Amino acid sequence: MGQGIHCIIGLGNPGSKYEHTRHNAGFWLVDALAEHYRLQLRPDNKFFGEVAKLSLPNGECWLLKPGTYMNRSGQAASALARFYKIQPEQILVAHDELDLPAGVVRLKKGGGHGGHNGLRDIASALGSKDFYRLRLGIDHPGHRDQVTDYVLSRPSKEDQLKIEAAIDAAIDQLDELLAGNYQQIMNKLHNSPK
Repeated sequence: MGQGIHCIIGLGNPGSKYEHTRHNAGFWLVDALAEHYRLQLRPDNKFFGEVAKLSLPNGECWLLKPGTYMNRSGQAASALARFYKIQPEQILVAHDELDLPAGVVRLKKGGGHGGHNGLRDIASALGSKDFYRLRLGIDHPGHRDQVTDYVLSRPSKEDQLKIEAAIDAAIDQLDELLAGNYQQIMNKLHNSPK
């Protein structure tokens, strides 16, 4: 296996109650990828979630939406990674990011979890923080006491469109992700006008 991405994990909470909430931005990305490449995400009990396999000229990549709640995302991530012998640095986790404005998307490798329970659980389950993160900006409500209600509510129509545009921009970089051209992706995503 090359050093490109072999697994994209979208973070979110299962169920219709959470489907359209900001915290599910990672799910939105995986859903958009599946739709773009006409793939069907299918439940797979051994991976504790829904999976699809994407095959492109630059490589193959698994798409995964954990079926557990956010704080147990590591169960699905580690099950798939172990089964297919995927290293942490070949994994991309897409998640909502409070510290970025809506519509901004950033790629980074490693680092802390920033209070994000999904990232915390994945790092713990993989035994490594060295996976890539696709940070989808959702903005911040202004005070930490408002964060839980904020991430579990719907974005405004304007913010929704901005997040969808950020997801589209990220999908445009998929070939580069599979090829492992991370610096090129960062240059493109981080310098795009907002």
